[in-house]
Amino acid sequence: MINIYNSYIKAAMSPRVITIQIIEEVFEKKLPLKIVIEKNESMKKIGRDRSLIKETLYGTFRWYIQLEYILDQLVEKPLKKKDRLLKYLIITGLYQLIYMRIPNHAVVSETVETCTKINMGWAKGLVNAVLRRYVREAKKIDLKIHDDEMIKFSHPAWLIKKIKRDWPNNWKDILVENNKHPPMFLRINKLRDNRENYIAKLKKAHIEGIETEHSSYGVLLKEPENIEKLPGFSNGYISIQDLAAQLSVGLLDLKPNLSVLDACAAPGGKTAHILESEPRIGSLTAIEKDKIRAKRLCGTLDRIGLHANVKVEDVINTDKWWDGEKFDRILLDAPCSSAGVIRRHPEIKLLRTMDGIVKINKLQMKLLTTLWDTLKDDGLLLYITCSIFNQENRELIKNFMGNHSECSLKPIIKKWGFDTGYGRQILPGQDNMDGFFYACLTKNIKC
Repeated sequence: MINIYNSYIKAAMSPRVITIQIIEEVFEKKLPLKIVIEKNESMKKIGRDRSLIKETLYGTFRWYIQLEYILDQLVEKPLKKKDRLLKYLIITGLYQLIYMRIPNHAVVSETVETCTKINMGWAKGLVNAVLRRYVREAKKIDLKIHDDEMIKFSHPAWLIKKIKRDWPNNWKDILVENNKHPPMFLRINKLRDNRENYIAKLKKAHIEGIETEHSSYGVLLKEPENIEKLPGFSNGYISIQDLAAQLSVGLLDLKPNLSVLDACAAPGGKTAHILESEPRIGSLTAIEKDKIRAKRLCGTLDRIGLHANVKVEDVINTDKWWDGEKFDRILLDAPCSSAGVIRRHPEIKLLRTMDGIVKINKLQMKLLTTLWDTLKDDGLLLYITCSIFNQENRELIKNFMGNHSECSLKPIIKKWGFDTGYGRQILPGQDNMDGFFYACLTKNIKC
């Protein structure tokens, strides 16, 4: 990997330089876009151009496959691998020409000038020619795009095939939803406020909030807003959480004095929601193996003023964190393909692979099997993924139940999502929610 930081010393604060720097890091290190943005030092200092950079980044990853195809139509020879920074620069320029309200002349001139800032002044003529050619030939290129599903929907072929197989009647809707901007939902902390009062506070701050149907704590913002502008955020009055994720705690059937385990707990949204929903809970143990994510979990609890028994361990290694006392409730928000939240994390389309999903699927079964042994008789385990793939959801639950005669499925009778026979599935965009799967498993008392 090129040491891009040395190359950009003289232009470290250029929005376009920061943008392609982040794109390269996502591809090279296979890291989530959100994490790379948060870690980038220049993004912390950039000020008013931060929103522009984020819009360009998320949009570029959302439409990357389509933009790469368009680039290939506009150059006589494919760009060399060593010139990937140049490729990312042109692709971001194409994204701004096609999808953003920036004048064409500004996009072209600023993209061309960035070549000098990344020590590729020799490419200024090429960049100018490619972008201007697109402006001239846009209509002709658009016709070609609609002839190919992969290019039209900007999803890799293997992913489209898998979604078609699992959801033959819904696959087009899923692909369309994956490319939309995600909504912003809030969860009201009932220990601090109620929804009606908080919506009034939003109105005073000139922010429009709408009550959600499926969660009594939920508020949908008409337009996404910076958290700094949300009344009471720093004091724990609200959390940012998709509506589908807010449904989890209601399925746990929480009661006073119960012992609860939140496995794979970071970043802490569901952990906090458990404590907000049942403040008289007996105990809450939250497990997270990654130190950085565990720190975020603790930060979430600190902001809201709540406490859990947080352990930084791999939840599979029960001998390192479990004292042998079984739990009444277990929330397993399992690692998954994240195929239900692509609209929030568009890089998933480019980083995820079938081999990776197979490995994740094995881990899911191992986690479920391990944690099942820590559940009390007559206890409840809530299995969750933000995936839409059957192999991670209903097929996994079916296989698990086939090997555990003491396991029963508790029906989830709700107005949201639909019953799969082995849990309840929400598809991306249904009632404006992310794609989530829920299964409530109860352990029968052994005679």
